[in-house]
Amino acid sequence: METALLKKYNVAAPRYTSYPTVPYWENDKFDQAKWFQALSKSYHQNKGEGISLYIHLPFCESLCTYCGCNTRITKNHAVESPYINALIKEWEMYCQLLGERPKLKELHLGGGTPTFFSPAHLKQLILSIVKEDAADIECSFEGHPDNTTLAHLQTLYQLGFKRVSLGIQDFDPKVQRLINRFQTPMQVATLTDQARSIGYHSVNFDSTYGLPGQTIEGLAQTITEVVQMLPDRIAFYSYAHVPWMKPGQRHYTEKDIPQGNEKFALYQLGRALLIDAGYEEIGMDHFALKTDSLYQASQKGQMHRNFMGYTHQHTQILIGLGVSSISDCGSAFAQNAKTVEGYSQQMANHSFAIEKGHVLNEEDTVIGQHILSLMCKNKTEFSHEIPSVIVERLAPLIEDQLVKIVGKEVSVMPIGKSFLRNICMAFDERLWQKQPETSLFSTAL
Repeated sequence: METALLKKYNVAAPRYTSYPTVPYWENDKFDQAKWFQALSKSYHQNKGEGISLYIHLPFCESLCTYCGCNTRITKNHAVESPYINALIKEWEMYCQLLGERPKLKELHLGGGTPTFFSPAHLKQLILSIVKEDAADIECSFEGHPDNTTLAHLQTLYQLGFKRVSLGIQDFDPKVQRLINRFQTPMQVATLTDQARSIGYHSVNFDSTYGLPGQTIEGLAQTITEVVQMLPDRIAFYSYAHVPWMKPGQRHYTEKDIPQGNEKFALYQLGRALLIDAGYEEIGMDHFALKTDSLYQASQKGQMHRNFMGYTHQHTQILIGLGVSSISDCGSAFAQNAKTVEGYSQQMANHSFAIEKGHVLNEEDTVIGQHILSLMCKNKTEFSHEIPSVIVERLAPLIEDQLVKIVGKEVSVMPIGKSFLRNICMAFDERLWQKQPETSLFSTAL
């Protein structure tokens, strides 16, 4: 039955980090003035809860060919200081716009490779942004095991960081050669031990299934190595093959990539090994120990999802700093320029680097809440009768026991957790109104 389900539902599907998804934003109806108005209104209504801050640090010394992130490849570390200064300037511009320095509830450094930057430059950045005591701020960063040093861990811990996420992907040397990303189990274990001895209370590993050259035996060995280190959280992502968007993925061919049943077997194996090791499946692609705050939030129905991923706390506002970063104020989205040059030039001109965005209408808001609830709680409830069009779209998923409808509630069945993107598609009115004419999304599994 699962093989049949795979064939049926392994279609191109959004990851739903927002609704509407980025390809469906109405950029022609958007401008910076509308974003500033929406942000200011939302901030003054919700500033007591604090905001989330995402900072994109795009530089990497080498290209990981599987990667779908916005990156700039260089070994020239002279780029660090100008970029840090641009980020600080952008933050000050937002503070001026809002009339004060917002209270921070959550801060995340993403990339690229945040640990491309020296500990001294990261310290300069954080001290320029966090003026208050960081003890109440949930601070986290992404680290590449190949260049994250003890000095990085110590410096960021002293600045208030208590969570670190390490990109593992796969330990199989053949896979690492194909994706051009190298780290050994020893490196990862050393970093994990160092982080815990310093005082970090949460260590996350990112791993991926469906990578080129990946085999059942190789993935089993990787997961075995991973669970021995007992990270608090594990993100087990499906490899997104989108070479039309990321030319680096043409380093290998489709013949190298596990397809269909072979890829699904990798997912089933990884999921089973993680659950057997004591990890609980939460949300989409995520596993956590019962002692972790993300698992505890999921049990209380408090888990949230935004452009940074899953989090154990909610803020209405997320401000993104840096190239390609996306901001969200609940009623509008805004995205910065996607090139370092474009972003830096706008900062040099004392102008915001926002290039596109979307102002949500009432229908967007309602649909977005349903999708968010499905992503975080595996269920959603309507205040009135469920629209017949959604019932109709869900009918085949109900027949396949992926979801069920009881009264006004749609809930995800156990097997449906593997098809969460497909379930959310039934609610995606913009996708149904305008089917994409070209490839926009990776496949669901």
